[in-house]
Amino acid sequence: MHGSIESFFLDGEAGRLEALLNLGAPNAEYACVVCHPHPLFGGTMHNKVVFHAMKALNALGYPVLRFNFRGTGTSAGEHDYGRGEIADAKVALDYVAERFSLPIIFAGFSFGAVIGLRAAVPHPSVEALAAIGLPINADGREYTYELLRESEQPKLFLSGSLDEFASPAQLKKVFASAADPKRLILIPEADHFFAGHLDQMRTALTDWLHEVLGSAPQTAV
Repeated sequence: MHGSIESFFLDGEAGRLEALLNLGAPNAEYACVVCHPHPLFGGTMHNKVVFHAMKALNALGYPVLRFNFRGTGTSAGEHDYGRGEIADAKVALDYVAERFSLPIIFAGFSFGAVIGLRAAVPHPSVEALAAIGLPINADGREYTYELLRESEQPKLFLSGSLDEFASPAQLKKVFASAADPKRLILIPEADHFFAGHLDQMRTALTDWLHEVLGSAPQTAV
């Protein structure tokens, strides 16, 4: 039933992964996976940005899977500093692909974008990518995104103009190096977590989906 939620565990390589699935409309054209921010800094699948991204996708009638990376919430295992987490994201993508047999929209916020893109870009079922709050300088390192240079999926880069982990200039450089089709949206005066701007973030995501996929809102949830 559209709007209802299932709570269960995925079978990850480090043990079970806690997951929530917001079900979609019977005639859904896409299914979705959303990845959460850095667990060592409090990130979980209940993060506000992740929740708003889920609501935007689910309002279009799509089933949306969120999950906790290994060592987060009641997920088994220990944080693996981005290595094993790529496998966790692939487990989620594989589950959604098998269950729904629909093309997948991937969305990731912050660490979830860094990790999720590495699983989603090569995944055969993923048809669109939304990188929300994509970090460039964080955790004492600089992130690069060479894999986006060959990606033919529509790509959204959605960040705040005051993001602490990626300046507009840095984002524009990554954006310029990514293959088409692509779009960069900067929410004015918004920080990394879109504090006070979550509705604008959600609207920007919805508008982009409508633009690239022809998606239109279904029954409100």
